[in-house]
Amino acid sequence: MAEVSFDTLRDTLEKALLKAGLEAEDARVCARVHAESTRDGVHSHGIGRIPRFIEYVEKGWVDVKAVPERVHALGAIEVFDGHMGIGIINALHATERAIELAKEHGMGLVALRNTTHWMRGGSYGWHAAEKGMATIMWTNTESCMPAWGATSQSIGNNPLVMGVPHEEGPLVLDMAMSQFSYGKLQTLTSKGESLPVDGGFDMQGELSRDPAAIAATRRLLPTGYWKGSGLAILLDAMAALLSSGRPSHAIDEVEKGSGGGSCQIFMVFDPLQIAGQATCDAIVEGIKQHLAAAEPATSGQPVRYPGESTYRQRHGQGVLRLDDTLWASVSQLAHR
Repeated sequence: MAEVSFDTLRDTLEKALLKAGLEAEDARVCARVHAESTRDGVHSHGIGRIPRFIEYVEKGWVDVKAVPERVHALGAIEVFDGHMGIGIINALHATERAIELAKEHGMGLVALRNTTHWMRGGSYGWHAAEKGMATIMWTNTESCMPAWGATSQSIGNNPLVMGVPHEEGPLVLDMAMSQFSYGKLQTLTSKGESLPVDGGFDMQGELSRDPAAIAATRRLLPTGYWKGSGLAILLDAMAALLSSGRPSHAIDEVEKGSGGGSCQIFMVFDPLQIAGQATCDAIVEGIKQHLAAAEPATSGQPVRYPGESTYRQRHGQGVLRLDDTLWASVSQLAHR
């Protein structure tokens, strides 16, 4: 493992993105977001996505010159077209605009269509929560897992993000509709580790905890079996409806494997106008205390609230430990 400081990682990613043709400000923002995801422990959507993102730019699947355009406004609801631009830039723009609408109306909803992979969805939930806003966000994707009862890839994993703010650690949930993401399968495979619970099906059609076997079949297990499958389908339908964009089966037709053409929804709520800061704080503090008092199933492993580990990592110290091969690959992209 390579040991690298956060600043070194961010600066190296920025150089790689500049070499790929991003504008200076876009490269700076994207490098920061990818570095933060890596620091938060989500290497698969941090440093791990850089080589593939640059590949997509070079293939023309991501238009680094595109700017999100507002195409419809209805009070607290606005629709934007991302024009296949940089997913992170489009998503941050939509988040900021939803925050502005929430400050004006109490709630703001921005629906974004024709955009590209937003990388780690939790980045935008944390962004809103750290600005004192509650949020519900999600994206649809190309078909990448089977619907319940199917063997072929027929629905997106359609990540869902929710957050409630608190100065000393917000509640933030970032989850895909699959039990484990492809990024998690890749990470565990590289470490030679098994999944803690069943995560998909192997070649024999049996439930498996072998990440490599699941990646080979691409038969991910929906979270909650049929429930996660149903939720993925409805998230897809709602994202496409609210943005007048593509559902998963139409995203499949854009460029298989690119993820381009997806729809994303950014709902933001201002607690100050809805219930007041004191009420919001009391709710979060009460939930944390209630969970902390729960008897753990495993001794020495207390029950955690969603976002607790990330909050601690964000406020910790020390260097980042990165995969040697991946770090060498990204460093090469920065100095080519």
